[in-house]
Amino acid sequence: MEKSKVFFTKEITSENLIKIYEALGEELKGKVAVKLSTGEAGGHYFLNPNLIKDLIHKVNGTIVECNTAYSGKRNTTKDHWETIKDHGFLDIAKVDIMDEEGDMPIPVENGVHLKENYVGEHLKNYDSMLVLSHFKGHAMGGFGGALKNISIGIGSSNGKAWIHTAGKTKNPAELWDNLPEQDDFLESMADACKGVIDYMGKENMVYINVANNLSVDCDCDSNPHAPEMADLGIFASLDPVALDQACYDAVVNAKDEGKKALIERMDSRHGIHTVEAANKLGLGNREYEIVNI
Repeated sequence: MEKSKVFFTKEITSENLIKIYEALGEELKGKVAVKLSTGEAGGHYFLNPNLIKDLIHKVNGTIVECNTAYSGKRNTTKDHWETIKDHGFLDIAKVDIMDEEGDMPIPVENGVHLKENYVGEHLKNYDSMLVLSHFKGHAMGGFGGALKNISIGIGSSNGKAWIHTAGKTKNPAELWDNLPEQDDFLESMADACKGVIDYMGKENMVYINVANNLSVDCDCDSNPHAPEMADLGIFASLDPVALDQACYDAVVNAKDEGKKALIERMDSRHGIHTVEAANKLGLGNREYEIVNI
């Protein structure tokens, strides 16, 4: 299989976000969803609205999110809207909480654990998607990048419980009593990714990972640990598997001694297994070449 191209720029600026999107050579058409994390209240490492607003305007996109399945300030639509406003996203673009009016099932063909995935019902209103992810660590998944953003991120509150429990329950209240083996959870994330990519159409999705504020904790954490390593840059690809693999490798191969904490977080949760599972499902290639822009 030919290596996938992963575009890279070290300098993290609004201008370079647009430049790296243009380097992908794919114009998003129709009504464009921009999937990102609006960040849990109390957290502060989510993507800065001022950094991303020009890119969102360029694609004429709507920021899309779904409610969470855990207690906090995003697990109800009312609280989630307050958090979105407080974090400045309503100041830069239209925003849509996709499961505000419920969710819908989409099929997962050849899924390891999931035969269906539950996503925000408003997903049906979009023709294409920019998956704009903050690459960082994650308490359960090891790390969060493009694959997490289109699996857990697009899952409704019920869908998040479904993925986290590898298809045991859709009830968020039952989530923590039904956690599966770790690899089953990671494989379920890959299953959910396949459902979304098949539903949207591979040709209608592009992926950008911003590797800054590299905390071991996710934007879903209300009190994230301070980053111990320096920012890496912006990565982009038409292949989400190659993109997350490239970001993982960039952390591992960094000369920054501060990387140890993030590597421990990623590897202690076997985070790379989501990439392995997504590759087995045919969602992309782990072999890539870096194209500097």
